[in-house]
Amino acid sequence: MKLLFLTPQLPYPPHQGTTLRNFNLIKQLAARHEIQLLSFGASAELENSPLRELCARVEIAPPPTRATAQRALETFFHPLPDMARRLYSPALAQKLARLLQENQYDVVQIEGIEMATLWLNRKSKGENQTAVFDDHNAEWTLQKTAYETDRKNPKRWHGALYSWIQFNKLKRFERDVCLQADAVVAVSRQDAQAIASLDARIKPVVIPNGVDCAYYAPSFEYARAELSCVFTGKMDFRPNVDACVWFAKEILPRVRQEIPRAQVSFVGQKPSAQVLALKQRQGIEVTGFVPDTRPYIADAAVFVVPLRMGSGTRLKVLEAMAMGKAIVSTSFGVSGIECENGRDVLIADDARDFANAVATLLRDPEQARARGANARKLAVEKYAWEKLVPQFETLYARAKPR
Repeated sequence: MKLLFLTPQLPYPPHQGTTLRNFNLIKQLAARHEIQLLSFGASAELENSPLRELCARVEIAPPPTRATAQRALETFFHPLPDMARRLYSPALAQKLARLLQENQYDVVQIEGIEMATLWLNRKSKGENQTAVFDDHNAEWTLQKTAYETDRKNPKRWHGALYSWIQFNKLKRFERDVCLQADAVVAVSRQDAQAIASLDARIKPVVIPNGVDCAYYAPSFEYARAELSCVFTGKMDFRPNVDACVWFAKEILPRVRQEIPRAQVSFVGQKPSAQVLALKQRQGIEVTGFVPDTRPYIADAAVFVVPLRMGSGTRLKVLEAMAMGKAIVSTSFGVSGIECENGRDVLIADDARDFANAVATLLRDPEQARARGANARKLAVEKYAWEKLVPQFETLYARAKPR
């Protein structure tokens, strides 16, 4: 097949959820199909990039920018949600128009809702090539959970207001995008239910996130920090910021009451001011960008996932599972992953239970190793990319232009 991928940023290097999913889909599909890529980026990013070998053609445009004042006005007064406006780019739209004129693609794959406006504009002009919408999150529920969390804290009421406005706009926009696509992919059963609830005509297919189990493998190269926890992610992403702050202020102090030398590392790029401020607290490390998260995951005794908002399937959790780490998570954190509480992970949804679960694993290395071994087995059996990507090929064969 000839496939065109629309991605919000170049999917290499794969340092965060979107790029990890995009890169691994392209890597696996390129072995059997011709891939063309349209994305935002700079030519320097393509130097020595495997995308040149994996893709028959790569077209890029510079990422668009919006003034803060413009974004504020649009938040309140534009009918489209913030995510629909974030990557609005006439330059990329022109490149897409040219590619569609020059090629007949078997499938145009839209990676994430930020790229959907680009396709909706083409669809309104009569474009009839097959489109698959890969919805990385049920975006309206992500904002709804953010609203429900932030409204409980007066200091976060401004965030709650933003999310209330956004999730109502997103319900309409996400519905329209799904109805304009020939097939819709959700990354979890929960997301599929949330997307389907927008309109009875929407029938999402669940193809979860995966993990490279050879790359993320158990490692004993690093000195294991017996009393250390780790959390990884893009540290300006609102659910991750909330997770870090909650763990630092409500969970870690409880753990340290029982285990005074317990500590945590928050590992990931672009830490927000709120996350950076946590470095002033005892037992907390904030690394910022690191080229490879595996040494930090390998070195920790427990991988923590204190997420209280969001949707989708967390690639960070799958990476920790593949590396055989003991995991303590909220229900949100492992949503969409078919894991069993008490066997593969420990699940806790309030600060006291979360702290008790972490302390239990820190005190009992044998239990931690057993949980990690079970997690690794689950990752290999159900979430290896090479087992998931053929599901896209099956979907391509069924999808027909509407």
